[in-house]
Parts: sequence; structure tokens; C-alpha cells
Amino acid sequence: MNYYSLNHQAPVVDFGTATLLGQAPDKGLYFPEHIPQVEAAFVRNMHTYSKAAIGLQVMAPYVGNTIPKHILATIIEETLEQEFPIIPLNNTTHVVELFNGPTLAFKDVGARFMSRCLGYITQHKKENITVLVATSGDTGGAVASGFYNVPGVHVVILYPSGRVSKVQELQLTTLGGNITALEVAGSFDNCQAMVKQAFADEQLTASMTLTSANSINVARWLPQQMYYWLTAAALQGTKPATYVVPSGNFGNMAAGVLAHAMGMPSGGFVAACNANDVVPKHIRTGVYDTVPSVATISNAMDVANPSNYGRVQQLYALLNGAATLHAYTTSDALTRLTVQDAYASNKYILDPHTAVGVQAWQQHVAATGSTHLGMVMGTAHPIKFAEVIAPVLGITIPEPASITKLHKLTKHSTKIDATYEQLKAELIRLR
Repeated sequence: MNYYSLNHQAPVVDFGTATLLGQAPDKGLYFPEHIPQVEAAFVRNMHTYSKAAIGLQVMAPYVGNTIPKHILATIIEETLEQEFPIIPLNNTTHVVELFNGPTLAFKDVGARFMSRCLGYITQHKKENITVLVATSGDTGGAVASGFYNVPGVHVVILYPSGRVSKVQELQLTTLGGNITALEVAGSFDNCQAMVKQAFADEQLTASMTLTSANSINVARWLPQQMYYWLTAAALQGTKPATYVVPSGNFGNMAAGVLAHAMGMPSGGFVAACNANDVVPKHIRTGVYDTVPSVATISNAMDVANPSNYGRVQQLYALLNGAATLHAYTTSDALTRLTVQDAYASNKYILDPHTAVGVQAWQQHVAATGSTHLGMVMGTAHPIKFAEVIAPVLGITIPEPASITKLHKLTKHSTKIDATYEQLKAELIRLR
């Protein structure tokens, strides 16, 4: 499998090179040259296969010859060690818990897969690799955990000061070792723009090897489709399912649509957005108009210019009407009400991002009369947003042992302004 840039001004590369580069030299996102098709017989019988077998069937064509198949199988088995239970909220709304990994967020899957792939790809390289990543919350912790103590890899994480939860901040600032956290006086979009500028800086990239662990990287983005396939396998024999995806940078949505393009059964997709609603507006009006992001209680989705939306659009162009995409926006007030309703009806505690998904599904059913199952992709454990959820419900959220340990650790971060010059100076200092 080779990959081309969506800007069409860069050479075609294989999976290993795309992983190392992160972003194409022309600043475009890498995209597979073709979408492999899963055989219909496998799709019909996938409920009989193990998680790892399904993952290998899906991922092997994208990795190609970069990683031997037996090593890829081990990587996938380790990536999918967690469970992905489907929790019914009612007869038409289910939550797929994607957050039972090391940092209690769906991004553990992509981060674990990428770290292991990068470790294999770089094992014989003499120079160190710097993984540069911007986070709106959960990516930072997942990447820090996934890459912690990986030989030859140094991770630099940019996060917006005051715009991530306390637990999210502790997860990305307390490991130390090969993990460096930069606390940026700005928004996630500022952080993302600074990272993109670093990759475009030929002077900097000539002096150090940079790659990205954001979902712009194919090794972070592609493995996220595995849990869609696992969900589809678990649902075989039921009525059609529409996948409802809490969406910020749209990597998770792009992964789901890619799975459908490969042959995964689905009844369509719903993008669930908070007040940062550039995509719902674009779908509704045809106008893509970015404005500065606004802070919400679903902070990991506070993205004004989602990088992966270009991949979503490319996939829908290839599908040529064979799937549908709807998008809805939800206020903080509605998010809180949705959290209260879920707890009152069956004692289930939603995190604010998954609550945006549940609310979007309710809007979709009201607007379209859909009779599908709504499979809301649950993105994070509610403990990560206890300061938001606990006051809404008037309860103390039970704390997993992994989070209790975090509170005993010390935060270590370097504060910088939202300027590329300060980021570049830090990268040179850390080189």
C-alpha cells in the first residue's frame, strides 16, 4: 500500500515513510492510494473471529511490507488488549465504550498501535526521533503513555493552558523521562498550527527527525477503524446501526467512514459537535467558514479547523453516495441535561463528549425518524471530567486506581506563548 498527499504536490510513499513523516512535505494529509475491500465471506462470519484476527485482516493491507505479518499480529494483539463493551441506554441508543485502555480514552488504541509500529520502523536508525503532537485533551495522555520509554523516541506535547481537565493534564505532564509537555498560552488550534509550522520548517527538519502522533499520522488514524469493525461483528444479526461520533479533529469519524468504505456494514454516520460547529454548518450550507474555537465542557472537541475533515470528504467522494453523513451541534446546557437524563434513567455516567454524541443522536432521530440502532462511540471515562460531571449529578464519581495514583505525582510543564518561535527554540534546546 502506498500513500499520496491530499494536496497532490508530494511524492507517493509507503506506510513506513508516511509514519515517519507524519505530514506530507506539501503540508497535506497522507491518504491510501486505494481502499482495500474485505471479502464478503469474512464480513458474514467475522463474529466468529477473535479481536486480533479481525484487526489483522483490516490492518494488514495498509501496513503492507513495512512490518512482517507476524510482528504486526503481535502489535495488534497488544493494541486490542482492552475490552470494547456495548452498553444499552435504551432500545435505540447504545454506547460503545472505547475508553477501557491505559489512559481511559479512545485514543489509546491509535497511540499504542503507532508507538509499536514506530518502535519497529526505527529500531535500526542511529538518530533519535522527536514525536511532536498537539492535544486538545486526550491525545496527549494517550501518546505519552504509548510512547513512554520507547527507545530512541522523544515526545513533545503541546496543550492549551487552562483548556484541558485536571486529570488530562496530569496524564500528559507527570511521566517525565522521554516525555516533554509544553503548556501553550492559547487554544488547541494555536497548538496545531505551531506543530504544522514545525513540519514545514525545512531548516528545523534538516537538523532533527520529526514525526507527528496526532491523527494526521496514518499510523494513529488507520488503527482506529478496528473498533468499528469489532462493534459491527458484535452487532451481526441486529437491525442496521448508525455510528454517532463525538467529533473534534474528525480523525475518529474518518476512521469509521474508512471502515465502511472497506465493506463494514453501517447505516450511516452522525458527527456530534459542540459549539465549535464548522462542520455542521458546512454540511447544512455548503460554506466552510472557520472562526476561533470557543471553550466548552467537552474540551477535547474544541477544534475550529479539523484537520481530518479533508479525509472524510475524500472518502465520501469515493463512496459516491453509498453512505450518508449528518452532523449536529450541542450546547453545554444540553450536554449537562443529557448527562442528567442518562444517570436518572439507568445510573449510567456519561462523560461530556459522549453526552454530546447521545444528544446528537436524539436530534438525528427527531429530524429523520431513523429506526436504526444509534451506536454512540464513547470516547472517555467520566472520571477524566469529574470537575464537570460531579456537580451536574451531585455525586462523587468512583475513581479508578490508575487515576488515584496520578494525584500523587508532580506536574512538570514548560509554559510558552502561542508563537512558533518559542516552540522552535524549545525543540532546538531539547534536540
